[in-house]
Amino acid sequence: MKKTLGFILLCVLCGNVAISQTTAPKYSNDFLAIGVGARALGMSNAQVAIANDVTAGYWNPAGLLGINSDLQISAMHANYFANIAQYDYAAIGKKIDSVSAVSVSMVRFGVDNIPNTTDLIDADGNIDYSRITAFSSADYAFIVSYARQLKVPGLAIGGSAKIVYRQIGDFAKAWGFGLDAGVTYKKGNWQFGAMAKDVTSTFNSWNITLDEKTQETFLLTGNELPSQSIEVTLPRLILGAARGFRFNEKFNLQAALDLVVTTDGKRNTLISGDPFSVDPQMGLEFGYDNTIFLRGGIGNVQYITEIDGARSATFQPNFGIGLRIRSIYLDYALTDIGDVSAALYSNIFSLKLNIFKQAR
Repeated sequence: MKKTLGFILLCVLCGNVAISQTTAPKYSNDFLAIGVGARALGMSNAQVAIANDVTAGYWNPAGLLGINSDLQISAMHANYFANIAQYDYAAIGKKIDSVSAVSVSMVRFGVDNIPNTTDLIDADGNIDYSRITAFSSADYAFIVSYARQLKVPGLAIGGSAKIVYRQIGDFAKAWGFGLDAGVTYKKGNWQFGAMAKDVTSTFNSWNITLDEKTQETFLLTGNELPSQSIEVTLPRLILGAARGFRFNEKFNLQAALDLVVTTDGKRNTLISGDPFSVDPQMGLEFGYDNTIFLRGGIGNVQYITEIDGARSATFQPNFGIGLRIRSIYLDYALTDIGDVSAALYSNIFSLKLNIFKQAR
């Protein structure tokens, strides 16, 4: 079973790219919906209205104006599916002047060292384990974002251009390009945000390069050969609202709510419809002296069908903590605490660093 796992994975992965040019599949480029930064993941990704640092290049580029240093760097690493998949993020951002800011971000989600058993049996029909090789299946996104403050007090806009690169070993690769747009508005203790992802739709063009031996193995095992295709990621709209509460000079609380509206058909979400589905995300952040942070959130509300046909609602509770040491922010998040939902829990760590031209 273990020896055939690599070939099965290869069939599934290549099958995913063999789609009709006229069909927009659900969950296309969905690795870009996981989220970045342990602060955000601890708050169940409720960030569109409150992201105000370099991670805003991912969440809502209009929030980049909140960068409060000459240069800001952020990085994150996480393991998924019992360390089978690796998820990494890095970004750098800076204020251009008092009314504009820019950032560059990179996201990678990949599974490495997948066994390739298509050449396991030699020409004489003998099993030769030395013929097993390994490959990686990885998705990359490179995002350039820009934000600008408008003349209306509290109103800012932003936009992102992203290049998506997806690769399945030497068998297939795809390039894609998309645009995001965002806006934020602040009024007193209230903050509002809206983010349109893939606003013009994102198109991934797949190129399949199977060698003759792999093609022969596919046909002998009853698998259809994948062909060149175009994969379309339809737009999604995220609406956010947040309110801040300050109890005294040291204690404060931030409450945020995001509504993720997808347009690719009926999904298993709290509000499910065709073509629109709505997934709510709620988060809280309690801060002490802008140094210690305690976070929590609820998201990923889904309906599970039991063996007897009964349906029940599940949700994913998340938890996080943060520590600021001068210009360094260390954040940790534990997603799906208590294993309440069908999703597996994950430990997330992220780092953010403020760099000043002169010591402050």
